[in-house]
Amino acid sequence: MDKRILALLAAFGATSIYGLNHTIAKVIMPHYIGANGLVLLRVTGATILFWAIGFFYPKEKVDRSDWGRIFIATAFGMCFNMQLFIKGLSLSTPINSSVIVTLTPVIVLILSVIFLKELITRLKIIGITLGFAGAITLILYGNSFTFNAPNIPLGNALMVGNAFCFGVYLVMVKPLALKYNTITLMKWMFPLGVVMNLPISITEFTKVDWLHLPWEAVWRMGFVVLFTTFFAYLLNMFALKEVPPTTIGVFTYLQPLIAVIYASITGNDQMDGIKTLAAILVFSGVYLVTRKPKQVVSN
Repeated sequence: MDKRILALLAAFGATSIYGLNHTIAKVIMPHYIGANGLVLLRVTGATILFWAIGFFYPKEKVDRSDWGRIFIATAFGMCFNMQLFIKGLSLSTPINSSVIVTLTPVIVLILSVIFLKELITRLKIIGITLGFAGAITLILYGNSFTFNAPNIPLGNALMVGNAFCFGVYLVMVKPLALKYNTITLMKWMFPLGVVMNLPISITEFTKVDWLHLPWEAVWRMGFVVLFTTFFAYLLNMFALKEVPPTTIGVFTYLQPLIAVIYASITGNDQMDGIKTLAAILVFSGVYLVTRKPKQVVSN
């Protein structure tokens, strides 16, 4: 299979995981674990997993000149991004959070033009516009989730910050993804993430009654660690080797759609005509942005 297609499938897989996570992670906060504590669980669990599989990969030396970029990418991708997302999700609603993260492609596009000198094509502009129109349709229509949302405005504001941080992470990590093996990067970035998150999260982490957690909490925490953190970051890093950050970013437009579908299956929301229209706009946007330009052959 073509490497670009595999990369797009990887980006779709990561986005699907994130779309499910909006509901799955929301349910366990704050009754079983606080938002900050969940972040520490994510980075600690991912550190263990990446180091475990790292033993089966050849050792790769990281150039001293790249550690600064690794540190910045880790701060935005494994600390600021996670803290703002999880805290925002705990205060707002799953669909609100899944819609707001659709700001990421716009941020990534701007940052890519500034730092990576990426070309803005008319096709990308149209695709981003269509995808954003689908996201706005969902925002204006609202949602029927009944999850506890103690401070929606603050939660939504934190989500905007999360979108910005994730955009910075994608742009900063792109050159590293081209230079190093994915496992090499992840097994160094996540331990750094543990150190960065520890002062913020240790209090809530130690308050968890780990020995008496019900299965409902255990499987959801396991999903957040194994899928939302380990597999999603692995898939995104693989995708970045073949496609630009703007393409990865635009897949966030699928998150509201996936979140709504999952909520419908679990009885927390329902699809209707407006949401179907929004879904069509989102898919159209993703198609246009990820479509590879035709090569012009000159005689």
